[in-house]
Amino acid sequence: MNPFSFSAPVDLATALLQARQGMHGKTKFIAGGTNLVDLMKEHVETPHSLIDINHLPFTRIEPSPTGGLLIGAMVRNAETAYHPLVRQHYPLLSMAILAGASAQIRNMASNGGNLLQRTRCIYFYDTAVPCNKRQPGSGCPAIGGINRQHAILGASEMCIATHPSDMCVALAALQAVIHISSSHGNRQIAFADFHRLPGDRPDIESNLAAGELITHIELSPAEQFAKHCTYLKLRDRASYAFALVSVAAALDMADDGRIREARIALGGVAHKPWRLPEAEFLLTGQLPGNAVFVKVADCLLKGAQGQGGNNFKINMAHRAIVRALETAAANSRHKIEIPEAAI
Repeated sequence: MNPFSFSAPVDLATALLQARQGMHGKTKFIAGGTNLVDLMKEHVETPHSLIDINHLPFTRIEPSPTGGLLIGAMVRNAETAYHPLVRQHYPLLSMAILAGASAQIRNMASNGGNLLQRTRCIYFYDTAVPCNKRQPGSGCPAIGGINRQHAILGASEMCIATHPSDMCVALAALQAVIHISSSHGNRQIAFADFHRLPGDRPDIESNLAAGELITHIELSPAEQFAKHCTYLKLRDRASYAFALVSVAAALDMADDGRIREARIALGGVAHKPWRLPEAEFLLTGQLPGNAVFVKVADCLLKGAQGQGGNNFKINMAHRAIVRALETAAANSRHKIEIPEAAI
């Protein structure tokens, strides 16, 4: 691990000032460190300075002025998953978080850090091989190489890596808004615009600028999606494994059994959580059923392309979408079970 300086400011203004004064791209904020420290150990990330933000006051989950929920970026994943307001009004988010990582990591990882996880591509972590994400223009060994975990949607000739987060898949479906601060002021960005597809710059994974800090995640009121939702994660083993394919599905069901509105996001298949509003619109006014669910899956996976080792993902994703929608339609509030926090 390379030498670095370390500071732990106790207020936002100081943290942002230190970030502005730091070297561009070589100053990093650190909270739980569950991803950044690993990357530093592997010499993938080599910051010259770390700014510990654990003393900043973004540690609460509370109702927002608009009737939704404001989730602090420093709140740990486990606390978020088990928070009464999240469990009651946004069970999809709780289920997604609990499907990710391990209990120990969820206790340590922050919400803001979860959004900024870097890909778990084996070539990205191996500095002995080229990687366009580490050094644009050097090549992508995953194309034509070992690519079982890699993207079938939204990839480019430069990169076929996938985004690793489960939490972000649910946030995409819930249309979260990210609150950001910097020394230049505050701004908000819709979750759909936060992460980037690789294009010709796979090294730039989000639209967060240098020196900017995530302070909150805002969720709009979504009581109508709390009764009929599910998070389906398909992986190589039952725990502590990244998704091969995951589906966050939430339905707003009318009294006559028809679907008023649908939200669907996929994980494990693209460089960012994958969501297509035009696919969701196919369910508006429809009665739940296999035929319409298949049409939605066809739409979501239009243009999907395997790379050899991950060809199976296309069929797997299609079946997963249909299964998740069937489960969400059948679910009701009393059937959605979220495990109690471990004592």
